[in-house]
Amino acid sequence: MALRSITEIIGDLGKPIPRRLLKSKTVGGQKIYFLPWHTAVKFLDLYAPGWSYEIRHVTGIGGKLVLVSRISILCTEGVVYREATGQEDEDVDKYGDPSSNAESMSLRRAAAKFGLGLHLYEGPPQT
Repeated sequence: MALRSITEIIGDLGKPIPRRLLKSKTVGGQKIYFLPWHTAVKFLDLYAPGWSYEIRHVTGIGGKLVLVSRISILCTEGVVYREATGQEDEDVDKYGDPSSNAESMSLRRAAAKFGLGLHLYEGPPQT
């Protein structure tokens, strides 16, 4: 596996994601689009081969489960990592359980710090 620069990897991860790969949900009466965690993994596999993921910390705060994760990418500059949090109500009454929902959120947020899906924070996808 030939290593690539972090600039090249971030450039590829930062490309707009086709709308057909996104999911949507309604939050507070507003439709939002998001990248499912398993699709984020596929993009990381494609553009950052050899990347790794770890859960760094899990705690409960005020009725919420809070999880911190780290994505590490091996590149020509060495290992570059980004960390992010995810949280979920401990008494979740929707799809999934608190830990898997918080982990999904933290993985997607850490990936966004490398550019993946970052454009989704700017509004509805155009493609």
